[in-house]
Amino acid sequence: MLDRTLAALADPHRRRVVELLRERPRRAGELAEALGLNPPALSRHLRTLKAGGLVEEAHPEFDARVRIYSLRPEPMADLKAWLAETERLWVDQLAAFKAHLERPE
Repeated sequence: MLDRTLAALADPHRRRVVELLRERPRRAGELAEALGLNPPALSRHLRTLKAGGLVEEAHPEFDARVRIYSLRPEPMADLKAWLAETERLWVDQLAAFKAHLERPE
């Protein structure tokens, strides 16, 4: 799952979609306009974000043609946990290296 999340976030347009959806759910048209993308290009990015589990799509009852996208928190929580663990390992490694360098000879 982490690989799919990272792959989905590898593109700056997709990261911008995530930033916009952090504020609130949005219609596909709003996202396309905010990003300056045509609908087919946005659709490709949204498909990748959905495959990565980052966004979900809803169809409101008032108009089934409208698609509203929102963020799913689980993939970001998994990514955050992985980053925290990676940071902890680096901090431990750097502290050990510093102690080694400061050791009297």
